[in-house]
Amino acid sequence: MKTPHPAKVAGIDSTVPAPAHTVASVAPGTSPPTASNATDASDVTDVTDLTDVTDVTDASGAPCAPGTLLQDRLAGWVSDLTTLQELTERLVRTDSLAEGLQEVLRAGAALVGARRGLVVLEPADGLGPDTTVGLGLSRADLGHLETVPRSSLPHGRILDGLPVCEGGITEPDLLAEKGLDPRHREVATRLGYAAGHALPLSAEGTGRLGAAVWLYDEPAEPGERQRHLAGLYARYAAQHLARLLETERTRACMATMAEELLPSRLPRVPGVQLAARHRTGPRGGGDWYDALPLPDAALGLAVGSVTGSGPSAVAAMGRLRASLRAYAVMEGEDPVAVLSDLELLLRVTEPARSATALFGYVEPALRRITLAGAGHSPPLLIGERRTEFVETSVSAPLGMLACWEAPSVEVQAEAGETVLLYTDGLLHRTGDPADRAFARLHAAAAGVPRAERHDPDAVAEHVLRTVLPDGKAEADSEEDVVLLAVRFE
Repeated sequence: MKTPHPAKVAGIDSTVPAPAHTVASVAPGTSPPTASNATDASDVTDVTDLTDVTDVTDASGAPCAPGTLLQDRLAGWVSDLTTLQELTERLVRTDSLAEGLQEVLRAGAALVGARRGLVVLEPADGLGPDTTVGLGLSRADLGHLETVPRSSLPHGRILDGLPVCEGGITEPDLLAEKGLDPRHREVATRLGYAAGHALPLSAEGTGRLGAAVWLYDEPAEPGERQRHLAGLYARYAAQHLARLLETERTRACMATMAEELLPSRLPRVPGVQLAARHRTGPRGGGDWYDALPLPDAALGLAVGSVTGSGPSAVAAMGRLRASLRAYAVMEGEDPVAVLSDLELLLRVTEPARSATALFGYVEPALRRITLAGAGHSPPLLIGERRTEFVETSVSAPLGMLACWEAPSVEVQAEAGETVLLYTDGLLHRTGDPADRAFARLHAAAAGVPRAERHDPDAVAEHVLRTVLPDGKAEADSEEDVVLLAVRFE
């Protein structure tokens, strides 16, 4: 009696080639297939047709029931699905394009059994960014590969839009190919690879993103099952990379907008030296700074922050900064009047927003700053004999009260001292409570090396890197950071 067909299992595609570790049926008197050839479809009994199976044996040659073969094959599928799940979970945990590309290379190398590889990001829409990332390849190695004619490289042909079979492009014995480009042969010999397997990275809706290729040290090629799993992973990875690419483009656009709305360069005013640092969050924020020459050889300084993030916050920041410049030119010697006018404008034009701001009228010849603040953190005075916060009056942010008003304060600096203005994002990025964040900022300022205190740029850099160590100054954060250092000569 024939064995009935097994029921189809949800999620299992019977057309997928059998995994390499599936036990195949062997004829009496023959050896079982090895791991290297077990992926060949001709060596594996089709799981959808277990009828007429009379001589099924295991690896030791002992008879086994058809159900054992089915169980082994199902176990192979489960193992493959588990592997893909683990790799895709690792991929989705990446939140930057650079991390995503590296993870794709590592996962692909594990799936096809290679040690090295590279991925070329070259979106078909031409909007970039274009980049090349290597695995086990140095920057010099990538440079050598770039000297090879593009049409001679498998991933180059993919990027040029040439037809590619579903399993990608495999070159099992590169150096044995008679028509290989001489330069490609030279580079392959120099870098020590003899075979490669390339796959396109294309996402639905966005088209081609790029191509990846994995390199073998010896003549080799991935088995049928390996090619299939790598292809499944590449299709999923391309969708995730497309999302990261869009995020990267948005981040770059927001950063460009914010930078264009801030001073392109700081003015040169006799008696003072200026330096600034600005870090924008990935979605774009509303922190700003400004420095503008005023009549009577004076200087206007401002730092501030608009609530919210994204394009609307960046636009609001630009409008507020431009208005403050106008008010500063007209009545900059009275910082309270400048902020009062700014508060009125904010309530009329941006009723749903609030903002903090600090404006200072600087008289370089007298080394004096007249300050007014609206809900902003106090400046920090850094000198040879003192490092202290400037005591400013407690006041509400702009747009929070029906009528803003706060007294101004005067700061008298000495020759060689630096006044540091900053936004709250510097404190928030530390992740510490407010008192500890202020203490960290004070300690960083007090610890500026004596040899660097004459340079406001070095002072700002030291404070930024000390308050935000371990790359926090460059890492993505919802908080913008602004530092404006003013040194009196």
